[in-house]
Amino acid sequence: MIKPNLTSHEKNGLSSYTLINEYGLSIEVLNLGGIICSINTPDRNGVFEDIVLGFKDPKHYLGEHPYFGAVAGRYANRIADGKFSLEGNEFTLAQNNDTNHLHGGIKGFDKVLWNVESLKNENGIQLSYTSKDGEEGYPGNLSVTVDYVLTKDNILKVKYRAQTDKTTVINLTQHSYFNLSGDFAAQILDHELQLNADKYLPLDNTQIPVGNYQSVVGTPFDFSTPKTIGRDIEDKNKQLEIGSGYDHCWVINNPNNEIVKAAEVYHPQSGRTMDVYTDQPGMQCYTGNFMDNTLPSKTGGTYGPRSGFCLETQHFPNAPNEPNFPTTILNPGETFTSETWFQFSVK
Repeated sequence: MIKPNLTSHEKNGLSSYTLINEYGLSIEVLNLGGIICSINTPDRNGVFEDIVLGFKDPKHYLGEHPYFGAVAGRYANRIADGKFSLEGNEFTLAQNNDTNHLHGGIKGFDKVLWNVESLKNENGIQLSYTSKDGEEGYPGNLSVTVDYVLTKDNILKVKYRAQTDKTTVINLTQHSYFNLSGDFAAQILDHELQLNADKYLPLDNTQIPVGNYQSVVGTPFDFSTPKTIGRDIEDKNKQLEIGSGYDHCWVINNPNNEIVKAAEVYHPQSGRTMDVYTDQPGMQCYTGNFMDNTLPSKTGGTYGPRSGFCLETQHFPNAPNEPNFPTTILNPGETFTSETWFQFSVK
């Protein structure tokens, strides 16, 4: 039996859990929203620094913030006009992102308290939550677990599982903002990014996919070979204007729905590298375009535009209203499962 290398304590009424492996890599998680509030990793010189955006004081997570480190659901990303139909019934959700529904609504999975238990045979914890029938407008009592497992290979494995008693829709993601430099006053434009994706989903003016896949070839969205995030981000391009930068879903090259390498990020100055593996069909790459220097940084000052990036593995935005997208429907008797891995190393 493996005993998790785990410490826990109370902070401002919230419970905090820290996983650490034999190399000293550590991850701190809150029971609020399953929020990953720190990931401490070494640079090429062995200097450990926190590489995820968030708050020094956990009480700030009780206020408004852009989903720092949280589990987003019941439906991550956007649903057009906050409406979808299932089995002949129309369901109305909160319009909390202009006219659209975003990340589960007013009180999505990012804002609820999860039950947390140690895993018996892995260095990890399991978070569990039951979303009641009708919560935020969604049908069905949905039982969800999210496992965070830290391996000896410096991999954070995020494992999702869910079951429902009524037909519903589900789309879960981990919404950490990364800055591999460990300097949250610095922008992430110098990070080199490679995505295993030949296509992306173009958006309308409200950031809803228009329903077709578009090749990345010849566009600023081509990360099929490594390039800095900042190289093309200011190009004159309608899609970049819509998101004020990158805030789009890439279609991962994964025809067999296996766990594949979806992304690699490298920060040349620190040497830190992060590889992302997933079995999901899509990944939202968001470059923190809408952060506006109103939230306090862990390292002093505030979080400005592009001080962090997200790689949110998931199903496609607005899939309940797009029959040509992979389905996000979960029926009674079925079990939703998914895994995403974040592997940390240095070059």
